[in-house]
Amino acid sequence: MLKRFLPALALALAMSSPASASVTASDVIQRAIDGFVRPAYASLHDHAGGLAKAMDTLCQAPSQGNLDAAHAEFSATVAAWSSAEIIGFGPIKENNRLERMLYWPDRKSIGLKQVQAALAGRDPTATDPAQLAGKSVAMQGLGALEFVLYGDGSEALAGKDDPYRCAYGAAVAKNIATMAADVNAAWKKPDGFAALWANPGPGNALYRDGAEAVTELLGVFINELEMVRDVRLKGLLGAKPDADKPRQAIYWRSQNTAASLAGNLSGIDTLFQASKLGDALPEDARWMAESIHIQLTNGVATARSIQGPIDKALADPAEREKLDHFALITSSLSGLIGARLTAEFGLTAGFSSLDGD
Repeated sequence: MLKRFLPALALALAMSSPASASVTASDVIQRAIDGFVRPAYASLHDHAGGLAKAMDTLCQAPSQGNLDAAHAEFSATVAAWSSAEIIGFGPIKENNRLERMLYWPDRKSIGLKQVQAALAGRDPTATDPAQLAGKSVAMQGLGALEFVLYGDGSEALAGKDDPYRCAYGAAVAKNIATMAADVNAAWKKPDGFAALWANPGPGNALYRDGAEAVTELLGVFINELEMVRDVRLKGLLGAKPDADKPRQAIYWRSQNTAASLAGNLSGIDTLFQASKLGDALPEDARWMAESIHIQLTNGVATARSIQGPIDKALADPAEREKLDHFALITSSLSGLIGARLTAEFGLTAGFSSLDGD
């Protein structure tokens, strides 16, 4: 949780909204939970369950059609996760679920080597979901399953030549589904983490007041925008085309890079709209809320317009220009939210979980 204390924010949240109704921290957080967090993790639960079933079907009846169905379910699960993952605290942090769901970036290919070693050595324990859950986080999430489904040798999944690869992939998918189910259930618990976040107070071990609770929410917007721009986008997009690194892109094998970026911004937009945080802004600053929404919408549309493999997109000047435009949008949003919006709430600009603050 971010450590800055926000007395001015607490005051702002006690002010009247345009409808003359009191805006409290609990109102903002409860709307965020009900309007975004719970639906996002419920969607992930649904899609992850569909992915696990698709992998079982593929293993029981290998065919190109069933492999295509597994690919489709994988992409749908990536899309659901890309939205939900912006809430990277609470239940998803327990039991290393966040890292187990997605080990990325893997700059030294540690995870890739572990997955390849499991496939080459046909480790029988890696095909058992229970035993797999205790292994390296890099072996049991979306990155591992992407290599199973799209990496070297994945074409064998359409036939009966490599049953081990499919069994390992099915175990990974079951682990993803189990984690999604557990997190979904945790957010729904009436006395769980959601209740702590939405009901700050002196007796609350995590959030002692409304300012701390809303700081957590503001941190999602600021830190996730930085993550998208500085880690996921800059990791693949160089200052010049010859400095691009398409194989550093998230989900490059499955061609889900742009869809994931779109999902991240779509999640941020839905969360911002659901929380109605803009209602707590002073009258003369409420234009910021609409501007943030418009820019997030434009960012989502830009990312979704990028088609095909990321290496081909980077090699195409018109497609690469879209990535540059996406970078500009995220930079503008970081300035608008990370500096101007937080200033209105009395928060020192520039805090970030990425730099350890």
